[in-house]
Amino acid sequence: MGNFKINVSDAPFFILTGFPGTEAMEPWLSFPLLLLYAIAIVGNILILLIVKEEPSLHQPMYYFLSLLSVNDLGVSFSTLPTVLAALCFQARVIAFNVCLAQMFFIHLFSWTESGILLAMSFDRYVAICNPLHYAAVLTNARIVAMGLCTVLRSFALILVFPLLLHRLPFCHPRNILSHAYCLHVDMIKLACTDVSLNSHYGLSIVLFTFGLDSALILLSYVLIFRSVLAIASPGERLKTLNTCVSHVLAVLIFYVPMVSVSIVHRFGAGLPHTVHTLMSLIYLFVPPMLNPIIYSIKTKEIQRRLLKMLFRVRS
Repeated sequence: MGNFKINVSDAPFFILTGFPGTEAMEPWLSFPLLLLYAIAIVGNILILLIVKEEPSLHQPMYYFLSLLSVNDLGVSFSTLPTVLAALCFQARVIAFNVCLAQMFFIHLFSWTESGILLAMSFDRYVAICNPLHYAAVLTNARIVAMGLCTVLRSFALILVFPLLLHRLPFCHPRNILSHAYCLHVDMIKLACTDVSLNSHYGLSIVLFTFGLDSALILLSYVLIFRSVLAIASPGERLKTLNTCVSHVLAVLIFYVPMVSVSIVHRFGAGLPHTVHTLMSLIYLFVPPMLNPIIYSIKTKEIQRRLLKMLFRVRS
């Protein structure tokens, strides 16, 4: 083994994979992925334009929604180049530093999305439990500060990943990744040394970010439901809870695939590779696509502005 052991600087390439066993069909299988990209990119850009153009949407809730759309665009554009290269053009070789950069941005936007969903739950908590002080609590300055803190927290935590990966030696003749993009858990599997530090750090920040964020989101909704149950009118209860439906759905479509991917990676070694690929695709592709659709369906102001834009284009 010692004769083959080389550092990353000596073997600075990884090989991307798409759908193992269906290589002949990959150009056709890429069409659904491209459709998902198109829906995600167009949908989130439309959300940003609608919030910008519609004065009635210049509220904290929709500022956070805009931040979520920017983040979802970041997720889509982080994976798009290598997915297109690997599946459409069969260009599967990626340099280590490029792979490292992609891994950094994919995880950065994933961690940031968790923080944005937490900020949105705080917005719903204040709006329902303390509506008289809503404008005083969620000022523009506080919204900017919350957004910056969310991004900086993710940046500081994820910055350690590239530093830890740079210290690992890779001794395989072909460093073959499991996907058409680079993930931290996928890259450390190819190292030919002890990766317990990387693994323990990854698990620690998952618990610190996703675990803490999800617990606080759950707490906020416990307090929200307690406040809603104090409302005498059943109609008013439903009307109040309806303002939370979009956010609850956004939380579910983010955390359920994320938890499923973590379980599959850590405990699903015997599962077919197709399962790992499918779960990772759902985790990275579905939330950016569904978030704008959910908010467009559940928000009347967004619907009206979207119809105005469509009729303006037709005319």
